[in-house]
Amino acid sequence: MSNLLMKKSWLISFASIFTLSAVLTACGSSSTAPETGSKAASEAKVTLTYWNGFTGPDRPAYEELVKRFNDSHPNIQITMEISPWDALLAKLPTSLASGQGPDIASFDSALIPQYAKGNLILPVDDIYGKGIDPKVMAASLVDAMKYNSKLYAVPANTATLLMYYNKDLFKAAGIAAPPTTWAEWQDAIMKTTKTNGNEKQYGLVLADHATIPMWPILIWGNGGDILSADHKTSMLNDSKTVEALKIWADLVANKRISPVNLTGGDADKIFASGKAAMEINGPWMAGGLSGVNYGVAPVPSGPAGKATLANAVAMVIGKNTKHKDEVYEFMKFWNSADAQAYLSSKSGFPPTRTDLNDNPLVKSNPLIPQFAAVANDSRFYLAGMEQFSKIDSDIFTPAIQAITNNKGTVEATMADASKKLDALLSGK
Repeated sequence: MSNLLMKKSWLISFASIFTLSAVLTACGSSSTAPETGSKAASEAKVTLTYWNGFTGPDRPAYEELVKRFNDSHPNIQITMEISPWDALLAKLPTSLASGQGPDIASFDSALIPQYAKGNLILPVDDIYGKGIDPKVMAASLVDAMKYNSKLYAVPANTATLLMYYNKDLFKAAGIAAPPTTWAEWQDAIMKTTKTNGNEKQYGLVLADHATIPMWPILIWGNGGDILSADHKTSMLNDSKTVEALKIWADLVANKRISPVNLTGGDADKIFASGKAAMEINGPWMAGGLSGVNYGVAPVPSGPAGKATLANAVAMVIGKNTKHKDEVYEFMKFWNSADAQAYLSSKSGFPPTRTDLNDNPLVKSNPLIPQFAAVANDSRFYLAGMEQFSKIDSDIFTPAIQAITNNKGTVEATMADASKKLDALLSGK
């Protein structure tokens, strides 16, 4: 998944959860226990189907990786079917429920709870530590593969977010280096914000909808959160959450460091046009900045320490496969050091592993090690939550938009949002 495809997969996953939930309600209880591939892979030739949405410019890299597996595993052959993510997600639940689905599939990790609850995919706990070492992956990435404490996927790819900055705008404002703390960051933002006259310039463009979430990073950096650690209680009204939102909503709404009501695409266009000094974004953004003298740096540390957001595409096993052992061989290969170094070098995404920063292939693109270096500081937004879409689209995003549009105080808005979230979590 390259360029904007991972960002698009977030948007598609939000919309698809509603449709998916309806399909799972109808089909989730009608499964029979699958065979799990008791024959060793060497005993007979097996063909496995793999459905995914890797349609971007790096599609050849994914196809080459499958070819390398097929060439090195003559008794296990992967047939890969690639289609746009929205088309894939429209047919996958019904296909799996009817027993006609693939042996292997990939989709945004946010969808794992829906497929797992619907009994459409198999747990894969036993592959971790027996072919895939969780210790060489960021803990947040491994956790994102879980539902109800059970592992249901391995990562197909992952990405983190960094702060992009315009070197020319920094130089013009007398900023010698990218900020590393919130105090430095806010100072740099104000120095590069111009609100007077027709030629406006923004210190930091912050999208608030139709995008990979950026506001959670600001909350985490101050020690707040959206949910409690056990996912049973809202943290939207926590003092650290409210404090963070008061700081950043004031910068947006009153000091006008960013336009309000931006989609991710809107924010990207502003930064790419040279009208914004900074933006938080993923590795896909680099491909659209040919005319910008930019650099990347970690998101500056907040009072609570370093924090950034990660996302991942999951690789899962369809419930009806008869060849679980052979699927495991493919999953192990995909997450091997050699395969991940190759895929990272071709896609521009960091590897799923954290032990490859010094690998020559990974270092061949100077941006990759920088995105990889923040993996252990990254967190997944609402990972493992069945109510992912409702929380995001019905509660969190409207609350952020309300406070940035000065439609209510942060305290009152987040108190109301917190009540709604607690009610949702309790099933009311």
